Amino acid sequence: MASRFQAATLVAAPSHPNAVAWSDENLIAVASGHLVTILNPASPLGPRGLITLQTGEPFPIGVVERADLLSASLLPTCLSRDTRPCVRSISWSPLGLAPNSGCLLAVCTTEGRVKLYRQPFCDFCAEWIEMMDISTRLFEYLESVSFGELEVCPSKDYEHDVLETDIGQVKRNSSKQIVSASKSKASAPKKTPKNCTLPLISADRYAAHSAMLSSLVIAWSPVLQLSAQASSIPQNGSSISLLAVGGKSGEVSFWRVSVPECYSVELNQAPTDAMILGLVQAHASWVTAISWVLLDPKSSNPRVLLTTGSSDGSVKIWLAYNEELLKSKEVNHTCFSLLKEVVTIDIVPVSVISLTAPAQSPNKMLLAIGKGSGSFEVWNCDISDRKFDKFGSYNDHDHVITGLAWAFDGRSLYSCSQDNFVRNWIWSEDMLSEAPIPSNTPRLRSSAELPDACASCFGLAVSPGNVVIAMIRNFDEDLLDPMYQKRTQKAAVEFFWIGAQEVRISSNEESNFTIPGFPVNELVSWEANILWSLKQYEYQTKPMVVWDIIAALLAFKRFAAEYVEHILVKWLSLSYVGSHMDLSAKKVLSHVLRILSKISSRHLHLLNIICRRVVLSEMKADQINSKLQNLEEIDRSEEKLIMWIELLLSSERELRTRLVGLSFSAGTNLMSCSTTVSPRSGNWFPVGLAQMKQWVALPHDYIPGQLRVLASEVWKHEKRLSSECAATEQCCYCSAPVPFESPEVAFCQGVDQRHKLARCAVSMEICPTTPIWFCSCCHRQVYRLAPETLFTLLGYPSDFKSSAESSDSNVSSKPLCPFCGILLQRLQPDFLLSASPV
Repeated sequence: MASRFQAATLVAAPSHPNAVAWSDENLIAVASGHLVTILNPASPLGPRGLITLQTGEPFPIGVVERADLLSASLLPTCLSRDTRPCVRSISWSPLGLAPNSGCLLAVCTTEGRVKLYRQPFCDFCAEWIEMMDISTRLFEYLESVSFGELEVCPSKDYEHDVLETDIGQVKRNSSKQIVSASKSKASAPKKTPKNCTLPLISADRYAAHSAMLSSLVIAWSPVLQLSAQASSIPQNGSSISLLAVGGKSGEVSFWRVSVPECYSVELNQAPTDAMILGLVQAHASWVTAISWVLLDPKSSNPRVLLTTGSSDGSVKIWLAYNEELLKSKEVNHTCFSLLKEVVTIDIVPVSVISLTAPAQSPNKMLLAIGKGSGSFEVWNCDISDRKFDKFGSYNDHDHVITGLAWAFDGRSLYSCSQDNFVRNWIWSEDMLSEAPIPSNTPRLRSSAELPDACASCFGLAVSPGNVVIAMIRNFDEDLLDPMYQKRTQKAAVEFFWIGAQEVRISSNEESNFTIPGFPVNELVSWEANILWSLKQYEYQTKPMVVWDIIAALLAFKRFAAEYVEHILVKWLSLSYVGSHMDLSAKKVLSHVLRILSKISSRHLHLLNIICRRVVLSEMKADQINSKLQNLEEIDRSEEKLIMWIELLLSSERELRTRLVGLSFSAGTNLMSCSTTVSPRSGNWFPVGLAQMKQWVALPHDYIPGQLRVLASEVWKHEKRLSSECAATEQCCYCSAPVPFESPEVAFCQGVDQRHKLARCAVSMEICPTTPIWFCSCCHRQVYRLAPETLFTLLGYPSDFKSSAESSDSNVSSKPLCPFCGILLQRLQPDFLLSASPV
């Protein structure tokens, strides 16, 4: 097994497969016993978030005769001895569903309950906040339809009373409810007891209702958008994600959760309510695994597929009807149709399922099926002609498969088992071949001192950039020190580099670099995989989370700076220059500087992140921002450093001019077609036009002439703008006037003290003292959000008016940094958990 480069211990041990999940905002959730622990992979030993499970009340299903307690259907419930609920399944939602535009975490417990949690971004606590109880909604729905029964009759001895909508557990305490109610009936068999309002039902009926309410596995779908324009964060008000919940009855319930109308880092806004879309009888036995895949996401009508596995060994693929999912406002049980039963019923239960859709094959998907016997199968599915081919079954694990994860666009598959082995498989030419996990590891920091006493592995997850895998493994308590380790160390989350994985069976590429301790073929693989990962972030649909790529480059930079420079120059040459020639760094940087106006905003955002976090990693963000204003203070002897700083400066200037141009054009359009200038609900509205005009008027030679013309057009409506755009600002501390001198910071003209004030990176207005958005990359503050069009521009617009017209019709903007493109968040204290996209 390869050596880990960092790890973190846990105080509770997992007991179910897929116990670790990696979110789109770069947080890791670990299901361990009665806790869900949320870690930041950039600082696994730092602050953590927690979800502590609480014991719930029993489901008010009914009561049964005492003689039925030992019947075959109720015997498992009566014999249950669970003392506290444990986490059975976890799943992260796509980016944008939380009130702060982050991810929601769905948690399923051994009691059968499913709840949604959000990050406590405005509560200043470690415990995550419960937002919704899906099990309560499911009980209310099933009760309204009488659990799907045609006719519900009161029992012969009990009157049928209306059940309360309180919901509790399924497994634990159910027997307590049955026994206590039966005792009441024994004392008064012909009359309803005063302390009991539950109907008397048969044992089979009680077991059937319990199975319908007992959830086992959960999974979020990718984002489904009404608009044809794809984005890394879903469109506000017109995008949804589906939560699939599989239960003991073999049914799968589907819940539609819409994106919030607006985002905030100050208010605890309730999310859009979850709506049940319907139930599908997927299997005849327990649903034990669920996985989603989105085929051809770049098209205007992508297809969504759902794969379900059962304890009876069967696996089915379901096709979703997108229009009905997006627009249906009532329960519709026909939103999914069975596409194929790829595995029929056998004696081996399905433990995990993993799906991926290779980008080069929009109609194909790869399906990996893990089983309780320790074997797994791999299928290649072509949806266009409904062709399903099984590549083979692999029996290299001795115990139940607890994790399967695809990486590198389906070219690599990682499997783990309760036998404590993690294996890597390379997919090429319709076959899998096992390959060793690279053992040479660039050290980012000293690894935590953990005992080498792992006994079993309960899941693994691949990082957003496919450079790191995280796995959770239990400790063998017999091998731990009983005084110092056994009480506090139950399991560990380990992080391994996979950037050196050779995902192709044969490679003719060679490397001109040699690093002591690193084989040449691994250096070639590192270079190819990092370039491939950076290429994926050029698409608007992928969230800008590049922590793993930057961490790998920084780890190499410590002892092989020339190797990192070679990779970055090659990336610029391939992605920005469009040349495969081996050009020098000076030529590539000079060429990129000349063509910045032709580069898309997405490319500029990625370029700014690499410049700040890799090339200029020794400089703090505030120091870089000040240097950008005073470039002449930098030592001119460092020629390459000067070129990188000039590139960063010019790239951010380019983005600023695009933002100002869109704001001017949108302001002109609004004032020319309406009698009042005011923001419309739900739409982006340009602000800070007075400050932008002053910025354009500054004596800079890099201001395009088109911006000066737009500024003059906007200021023709000076009287109408005066109420919304104040040219004279006041200090929020001493009320002294604040002149406009820089778009980054401002100083008031106070008599006793000049206060330093931050300006909004979007509007250039002085930021208020209330909590505002913060960029963890450039450390800028944002009070007003940028228009969505800024992030989709393919270059400097030749006509800002047409671009502004399209942006003006869009709904409210997403909280993205205008200079880095990453998700903005609230600035948290150091002792609280926060995400690290970079």
